[in-house]
Amino acid sequence: MLRGLRACWRVLRLVLHAAQGLLVVALRFPRLSVEQQQARVQAWALGLLACAGVTLEVRGTPPSQGPVLLVANHLSWLDIPVMHAARYCRFISKSDVQAWPIVGTLATAAGTLYIERASRRDALRMVGSMREALLRGEILAVFPEGTTGDGRTLLPFHPNLLQAALQADVPVQPIGLRFVDRASGQTTHAPSYIGDETLVGSIWRTLTAPPITAVAHFGMPERAQGRDRRVWGQALHAAVDDLRQR
Repeated sequence: MLRGLRACWRVLRLVLHAAQGLLVVALRFPRLSVEQQQARVQAWALGLLACAGVTLEVRGTPPSQGPVLLVANHLSWLDIPVMHAARYCRFISKSDVQAWPIVGTLATAAGTLYIERASRRDALRMVGSMREALLRGEILAVFPEGTTGDGRTLLPFHPNLLQAALQADVPVQPIGLRFVDRASGQTTHAPSYIGDETLVGSIWRTLTAPPITAVAHFGMPERAQGRDRRVWGQALHAAVDDLRQR
């Protein structure tokens, strides 16, 4: 009973928080500088985590500035706000997210770049767009697994988008994400979003769970050092796998 009431309260807070975000995007974003917009996105992401009963723990050192490409494991619908809360960055996301109600509007305002994953030509276009953004000194972020995993094992990385970091000659920084039950200190899979699971079901399970800590563990940035994207992707896979288990 208490768990259900707590979840309902969190749902109400999330709805109000999303509405507040939409109002800011519609009314205030056009008048803000890029730096102010980024600060708003980071603050909004922190607020979203609080509404969901999630606290953030940042380990390691997030980048103070770009250019850098962040690569992380993908577990949950919470991964993007967790990373935004830890350090503002521009995500590369599948194109259909842009059409999602509310989420698409907020993601676009946060600077998301969209890719049609089934199209090789669009992948080449995205590599070019990412390269240009990195050369402008931006911080980008990708989930090289391409989909959410179960959190128990790390799926293989798709290294295609690493080509942008190679072409721009910029570092890539690995990040390990993990969700922890705050009381027991053990990994929790409550926020997971995999397989045939619905987004609503995943959100509800997260909101009914005991308090959760989201851990974002930043590793050391590294350059290609003569490696091609496949070899570099394998090394980054090992680094992320290590970080997510610490």
